[in-house]
Amino acid sequence: MALSNSQYNTIMRIYSQRQLENKHRQDLCRQQIYEKIPQIRQIEDEISAQAVACAKKLLDGDVHARQMLKQNIEDLREQKEVLLAYGGFAPDYMDMHYHCPECQDTGYIDGQKCRCFKKEQIRLLYAQSNIEEILERENFSAFSFEFYDRNKVIPEIHMTVADYMKQVYGWCREYVENFQDKGGNLIFTGSTGVGKTFLTNCIAKELIDRYQSVIYLSSNDLFDIFSKNKFHYETEEEMRDMYQYILECDLLIIDDLGTELNNTFVSSQLFYCINERLLRKKSTIISTNLSLTMLRDTYSDRISSRIISKYSIIPLYGEDIRTKVG
Repeated sequence: MALSNSQYNTIMRIYSQRQLENKHRQDLCRQQIYEKIPQIRQIEDEISAQAVACAKKLLDGDVHARQMLKQNIEDLREQKEVLLAYGGFAPDYMDMHYHCPECQDTGYIDGQKCRCFKKEQIRLLYAQSNIEEILERENFSAFSFEFYDRNKVIPEIHMTVADYMKQVYGWCREYVENFQDKGGNLIFTGSTGVGKTFLTNCIAKELIDRYQSVIYLSSNDLFDIFSKNKFHYETEEEMRDMYQYILECDLLIIDDLGTELNNTFVSSQLFYCINERLLRKKSTIISTNLSLTMLRDTYSDRISSRIISKYSIIPLYGEDIRTKVG
């Protein structure tokens, strides 16, 4: 997903601030040098004067002026470096110093995004995902099969819990690898503690690291935002931006659907969110403790119909992993 205008402006404000800080730091260094070594200001004035004189000579047709200027400036710069060294300063002390020397804190090199811009982009996407700290702990690198029973067979699919989770793990990896081209919607179902949220976090981290915009919200937080947007509890612009981001981000994760207080408003907003993201070809992952039958009974036939027809349904089995950790 290309950055939204607000996201792009947020990153460019960082670069603008860096440029101001760079200039302020350079001004302070130059003033310090001028006070301690006044001769350096005189040398710089002489360099400027010679550049102006050279330009005039070039206009008058003096073809040797440029070479003479180059030699004179080199001599003056050597004098400047000697004075700086004598004063205990590095040769580049008065130069502009950048956070990123490659793009000189502009974010771009020859019209292309610099590596530092991409780092800022990832940092922003993490911050806006709502789960930055969690993803440091919950990711594919930290995923372990040891908590899944290698002997207990799941009757519905005739596989052990451990073998089935290896298959689910593979599906999640495949989802990430194909996301750029295919996207797609998933719904993880199962009882508390079987790994639904952990798997969604694994997917989220991988996609953010690939510059996809991801936002995680519990169902309670999601409908709270919808309510504030609808009834203008907070500033209209702030809520409108958040509301649009929920509809437009590359991947929306709705965690623990079914734990919120359900009513007509919640059902209508859930349908709108799911349907609108389908129309925009944006991907959504839902985790819930509810079965598909319970989802239909809790919300509506049209919601369950959208999920059954447009989502890959991944049921998870087993015992509460959290009781085995630690």
